Amino acid sequence: MNRGDARELPAFGTISAIRQQARNPERVNVFLDGQYAFAVTREEAIGAGLKIGRDLTIDEVARLRAGDLVSKAIESALRLLGVRPRSERELRDRLKRKEFDPETIDLALERVRGWGYLDDAEFARRWVENRLQHRPRGERLIKQELRVKGVDAATIDDVIEESSIDEHAAAMAVAEKAARRLQGLEPEVARRRLIGQLARRGFPYAVISPVVKQVLGEGEEDEFSEDLP
Repeated sequence: MNRGDARELPAFGTISAIRQQARNPERVNVFLDGQYAFAVTREEAIGAGLKIGRDLTIDEVARLRAGDLVSKAIESALRLLGVRPRSERELRDRLKRKEFDPETIDLALERVRGWGYLDDAEFARRWVENRLQHRPRGERLIKQELRVKGVDAATIDDVIEESSIDEHAAAMAVAEKAARRLQGLEPEVARRRLIGQLARRGFPYAVISPVVKQVLGEGEEDEFSEDLP
């Protein structure tokens, strides 16, 4: 029988078996006419009314297969989010690398977003909080990092504004820790290294200048402006 004849038939196949997967008891393999056809979650099988002896059309099989692909993308997305918070673009890129098609990714992310697990504003808030607690840096660098993560400019600005970042305090935390490692160096060498480290952390000259003077207790503010990027 050719494919054209198969499409004219009311049924594509008859469910001959539904078997629980050994590695994942929440998923079942569905067999049509003795041959493996597709897999779905147990919940999806119940919701679709799958049972042995039921006839399935080509369209029904296609919908079940597509729905299972979305379920797999959702599972993958949730696993990734379980490792650490991610922006929507990060998650989309990772799912693309796993070779999910764009439509499947859109449907999966819509579901995950609806559950409250995907929120770029919340992601940005956590990113800022983590940076300030563990690796202090200036607003400029934090904004740059969030842009790289795919967070839009308006969201970044809103989160930065509500976070009320104290750049002086953040720079002091970095400088005081760095100063301990700079002990024993020539004052000029220590000063330049501290300036460079603070600049790389995204702090502006207006913040770096008083912090370096306070921590090292020497040098004039206008002496090292040319050292900054």
